[in-house]
Amino acid sequence: MPDFAAALVAAFLPLFVAINIPGILPLYIGMTETFTNDDRRQLLIRALLAALVLAVLMLFAGQVIFDTLGITLNDLRVGGGLILLVIAVTDLAFGDTKDRRGGKKKDREKLTDREEGEPVDLPVVPLGIPLIIGPGAITTILITDGAYGWLVTLASIILNMALVFVAFTFGPALLKLFGRGTSKAVAKVASLFLAAISVAMIRAGILGMIGAS
Repeated sequence: MPDFAAALVAAFLPLFVAINIPGILPLYIGMTETFTNDDRRQLLIRALLAALVLAVLMLFAGQVIFDTLGITLNDLRVGGGLILLVIAVTDLAFGDTKDRRGGKKKDREKLTDREEGEPVDLPVVPLGIPLIIGPGAITTILITDGAYGWLVTLASIILNMALVFVAFTFGPALLKLFGRGTSKAVAKVASLFLAAISVAMIRAGILGMIGAS
């Protein structure tokens, strides 16, 4: 049990950082700010189901992907680490610029249609995929599956989906209480940790390649 708990923590944390709840919460609130509470709740449930299906599919298809493409865990660690590093650096360096240019406003205009009083069907894209389960989360799932096994990885996926549900359910009220500035600060810290984790992945992959040669 202690070994399982330690492995679960080790698998949970990278996926938690990759999903980046503080970073996607403001965007979710922006997309659904004109929705009723019932519309928002239904949207969230369907988005989480879509994200969970994709995550589980990638989990159990991971070995097939490895075999088909002829890649190793170390290859994926380096490639996945680079992807996560680009995502983290982009958010740290250019996230505020994108917001000032009105990116979120344009997204809301595209994703929300209230002329007929009905919300656009958002659950699968972009809320479930790629906001909740995106490239970084998929890469993390594949890596943790190879490192800790499917049971631990599945448990970490379920725990993270539960946290997303809690955060997205109570997030709007908390954001109003603490303000958007606090959420942005937390998102930046999460991106910084994501960059550190990505560097650790790259280092582990390179060391693994050297050791295997």
